[in-house]
This record gives sequence, structure tokens and C-alpha cells, in this order.
Amino acid sequence: MRGPTVALWLFLALRTALSGMEVRWCSTSDPEQQKCSDMSNAFQGAGIQPSLRCVQGTSADHCIQLITVSPLLPLCHLQVGTSYYAVAVVKRSSNLTITTLKGVKSCHTGINRTVGWNVPVGYLVESGSLSVMGCDVLRAVSEYFGGSCVPGAGETSYSKSLCRLCRGNAAGEGVCDKSPLERYYDYSGAFRCLAEGAGDVAFVKHSTVLENTDGKTLPSWGQELLSQDFQLLCLDGSRADVTEWRHCHLARVPAHAVVVRADTDGGLIFRLLNEGQRLFSHENSSFQMFSSEAYGQKNLLFKDATSELVPIATQTYEAWLGPEYLRAMKGLLCDSNRLPRYLHWCVLSTPEIQKCGDMAVAFSRQRLRPEIQCVSAESPQHCMERIQAGQIDAVTLRGEDIYTAGKAYGLVPAAGEQYAPEDRSNSYFVVAVVKRNSSDAFSLNELRGKRSCHSALGSPAGWDIPVGALVRRGFLQPRDCDVLTAVSEFFSASCVPVNNPGRYPSSLCALCVGDEQGRNKCVGNSQERYFGYRGAFRCLAENAGDVAFVKHTTVFDNTDGHNSEPWAAELRSEDYELLCPNGARAEVFQFKDCNLAQMPAHAVMVRPDTNIFAVYGLLDKAQGLFGDDHNKNGFKMFDSSDYHGQDLLFKDATVRAEPVREKTTYLEWLGPDYVAALEGMLAQQCSRAGLTASSASPLLLLPLALAAGRLQLSL
Repeated sequence: MRGPTVALWLFLALRTALSGMEVRWCSTSDPEQQKCSDMSNAFQGAGIQPSLRCVQGTSADHCIQLITVSPLLPLCHLQVGTSYYAVAVVKRSSNLTITTLKGVKSCHTGINRTVGWNVPVGYLVESGSLSVMGCDVLRAVSEYFGGSCVPGAGETSYSKSLCRLCRGNAAGEGVCDKSPLERYYDYSGAFRCLAEGAGDVAFVKHSTVLENTDGKTLPSWGQELLSQDFQLLCLDGSRADVTEWRHCHLARVPAHAVVVRADTDGGLIFRLLNEGQRLFSHENSSFQMFSSEAYGQKNLLFKDATSELVPIATQTYEAWLGPEYLRAMKGLLCDSNRLPRYLHWCVLSTPEIQKCGDMAVAFSRQRLRPEIQCVSAESPQHCMERIQAGQIDAVTLRGEDIYTAGKAYGLVPAAGEQYAPEDRSNSYFVVAVVKRNSSDAFSLNELRGKRSCHSALGSPAGWDIPVGALVRRGFLQPRDCDVLTAVSEFFSASCVPVNNPGRYPSSLCALCVGDEQGRNKCVGNSQERYFGYRGAFRCLAENAGDVAFVKHTTVFDNTDGHNSEPWAAELRSEDYELLCPNGARAEVFQFKDCNLAQMPAHAVMVRPDTNIFAVYGLLDKAQGLFGDDHNKNGFKMFDSSDYHGQDLLFKDATVRAEPVREKTTYLEWLGPDYVAALEGMLAQQCSRAGLTASSASPLLLLPLALAAGRLQLSL
């Protein structure tokens, strides 16, 4: 099978000629054009109408460009009806799963073959297991597996790895050839590669194992093999017997299909072909529709295994191909020839410009592609506008901005942040942390009059969510939308760092301490020691406050020896507890059951026409070089301390960039619960009547509060 899709599809177009109706059939090679011409003459000689004219394209892709496609007819296979299944086979004695294939040895039927290459590689890319920088799929595969046999890869730049397991024939000839000279070529060859111990996993057709075991194979290499000694890898991480391929497979591969334009009379085309197969599918026919032997090739126009053409009801290519196959093929859409040279990254402050510039230089020195160019904008919304207009390509946004970017500007997530090792939920929890104190064990319902520590005004976990929770529970009842005053009257004192406070209630800065010299008190940056999530927890740890509103990872990041700064060096996580919405307390590790909200992780947002696999491929390659704060390559992707800022380009709490996997839209990324809550908040906007002089835009009563964009805080 040629190409990354069902590449032997045939493409039809109708036009009305002066002589009447004519069907134009697109062929993709000289032998196929010759067979098409012979079919046309045979049909004409038998009086089959309308007439058939053959038009030769340069490739299947070229034919696609000529018409708009929509499936019409499947070509039924003799063995599996209208489809077959791509499977990953391992020995029963191994402990491999679909998620632990990195570094193992792999056996493939051949380069660009459907079940042996396109489906497994496409699946690994689409699922995020295999990252592809610069759309260089061959390089990515060569680095992912610990050696392979991919017949046909011998002429590539990565043949050393992709042909490492190949053996050629008994005389050592034809090593890695895409031909029977290579003993590990095709379905049975890839399975032999596994059976003989050359590889650890084989990507083959669902019937391959059963056809080459239990005495059903003639070659001596398979005579003693038993099907029960092999298993299939399932997409959910489990394994199954080789007979259970209907529910344990990588993808159902659709049969070849004849496809036509949406405005074409499919019934007319089927009647044409049906009449043709009635007359020319028998052994004694003057023309053989389903045989290519006379042309010295295989599968010309139709697969040689075709027994009959039958009509189908499905009229969309998505429904015909199926979701699994579509997802796998989506992973192969990256085309290095169409990849732009630069990825223009949106930055919002001077420190962020400085960090972005250093990132661009660092990536360039390591020859990472595409190259980074930094473009400044005035606000997250300005970034969205310029990305939509094609002037910028990417920006990292938090939850509510992701919602706006998706809903108002049509942007989609390309990568996300992960904040804890082995946690792929792409989210974090907002928690209220207190000291373990048996003599004054107050609850979340008893916060009035307590001292509060917040990371910053407008911070989701440090301000928006806790203030919103207090409003929803009726503890805060802002008058005339004056949330600031309401909070200042609820707590006895607070530290809520902010820039440009205007008429800021003094009690919201009462607990702040500024820098070591006592200057810059309450400023919205790291010069204030109680700024940010780490600072808010420090405010609690140093007994300045009674409760700190932070992320669930903050306690772990700053206790038990994980923070060597003097104020944190001796802190123990067991000395802290969480306040739960039900009025109880819980251990800090019980954050999934005791939190104020689950927040979606920040995401890199791009236009929908941007290849998200190329974006993630760049970031994944980069984080291998610059993701560790202790790396020796001169740049730290997830650390902003060198730039006197916090969370520049990425949140400093990020441990790695993650692929979006199935969360390819803003709604899927944010999740239904968060979106529902956010839309509920947006419905409760305050009027302008109660705004203070320092406010330039409406305030929201619930989490989105207090014009975070205007204050240039995005924590």
C-alpha cells in the first residue's frame, strides 16, 4: 500500500462532454494507466456506458488535488470482508505494553507500508509517545526504538538504526531491501523477525500470527511456533491473545475504496463498475479487472485480492476510515517541506522577551527546528488577535485565556505543561493549606478574621479560585462589585502582591515583607518575598499568615528537603494540612479529594492550521536539553530566576512539556467541569457602576476576578 493513507484509492470525476456523459479515472503510474486504458477499451467493446477516459496523475496526492473526495465503494477482500486490523505482536514471555515500547527492538513489514509502518508510527506520534522534531519521522523512529528492521529504509539517512535488525537472504544479499530478498520483509517476515528473537515487537496484520504458527507455515523457521506463545498489545495498555484482534488492535484498516466528488451520482458509477465486474472478473474474461499480472505489477486500479465491488451507505471519508485509523494517519501529516522556518512566539514583558531571546539562541545552537523568533504583544488577547491574523504562531496561556483563545479566536492547544512527575492529567489542584494545630483547628467555614497568604492578585490558585469559593459560599458579599474591599474586611490581614494597585486596601498588603532590605513591599514580582505560590507558602511557614492559597504541588516543592533555602530547609510536609470544602481537614497528599478546584494546565495555543506535532516535537527535543534546571547547556526552559521574574514563557513549576493527545480542542483541554464553571462566572459580570478609578475593565465577582490582564499578572 502506497503513501500515508489508503493510497491506492481511485479518484473519479464526472463531466458533461459534447458527446455525452464521461467518467474520468485517475491513475498514478504508467502500468496503471495502461491497465486503465485496456479497461476503457474493454468496457467500450462491451457497450458499457458511460464511457471511461483515463487521466494519469503523478501520485495519489496529485489525484486528490484534482478533485474533492468522498468515499463511494469499498473493495471487498477475500479474507476479512471490507477491512483488516493492524496489530502489535510480542512474545508472551515479554512484559512489554504499548506504553513501554521506547528503546525496544522493532520489526516492520516495510517502509511506508500500512500496518507495518504508517499505522504504528502514526499512532505513536498522535498519542504523544513519539515526538517528531522538524517533521523528520525517520529520525524520530530511529531514536525511539533500540534498532529496527524496516525493509526499504536502506537508502535513508538513518539506515544504521532502521536496518540494524535486517539480515537479507541466506547468502546475506538484499539486506533491508523492500523485497523477498530480505527475510524479514512483509507480514511473515516481520513476524519471523520477532519469532527468531531479532526484535521485541512486530507490527503486522491480525491474521499474520495465525497464518505462520501451529504448523500452518511451510518454511522451516516457523514449523515449531505456537500461536499461544504470542500476544497482542492493546491501546489501553493491556495485552490479549492473538485471536482477540477485534478488540485489541492499533487500528482497523479500511478496505480500498473508489471515491468520487460529493456532487457525483454514485449510483451511476457503481452501475458502470458493477457491469464491468460482471463481465470482466472471470478467469476466461478478455480483460481481468482484479488482476495486474499482465502488467508485471501488483494492485493496479484495484487490489488483486478483490473478489467483488459492493456499494456502501457511508458517504464521508471519516466514517469509512474509522476513528482509530484517522488518529493514526493524523500523526503522519507533518511534512518537512511545508514546515515554516520560524515559530513566532508571543511574549508579554521585558523579562519574558529576554528569556525568549535566550531560548531562541539556545535552540538555534542545538539546531532545533523550527527556529524561535520572539514577538512582543501588549496582552494575552493581543497575542490571540495576532496569532489569528497569522502574524504570530504560539503563546502559552492559562485556563481562562485558553477559553477565550479557543472560543473567540479559534485557536487550539499544541502542547501543555506537566507539574508533577508521572502525572499526565495536565492539571493542578487549588488547595487551602494550614499548619497542623490541634489547639486551633479551624475549618474552611471559619476563615473570617484569619490572616491570609495569596500568591498575587489575579492568580488562579492564589486569588481567583479562593475568592470565588468564598463568594459562592456566601462568606463574601461584595458591595457594588468592590471585591477588594470585601476581601480586606473578611480577613484580618493579608498579603496579596500586586502591581499598580491604585486605591488598594492597605490590609491586603499588611502581611507582605518586601525584599531583604524591606523595600518593594507588596509588589507583584519576586522582589516581594511572599510573592508567588512559593512566597504564599513561606508567608504561612513563617507564621505571618494562618492560611495559604496555593497549588497542590507547592507544599511538596518546599518541604522535606526539596527547597534548600534557609526558610524552607527544615520544613516537613507532615506539619501541614488541607482545608476541605466539606469542613474537614486532610493530609497534604489527599489533594485530589480535598481541594477548592481542579485547574487545567497552561497550554501552548496555536492556529488550527499549525502542525501541533511539529510544535510539540520541538519542545520535547528542547526539554531533553534544557528542561532540567541543573542541565549544563546554558539555558533553563522552566526556570525564570535568572530574569528576575516568575513563570516566564512557561510556569516555573513545569517539570516537562506534554503532548495534547486526544485533547485537541480548547473544550477538551479545559474539560467540561471547568468550562461550565467558567461560563457561569462569565455570566455574573459586575456593572461598571461600582468600579474603582484604577479599574479599566469590568470586574468579575467569581474567579476571573479583578482584571488580571490589566494588572499584567498571569500566574
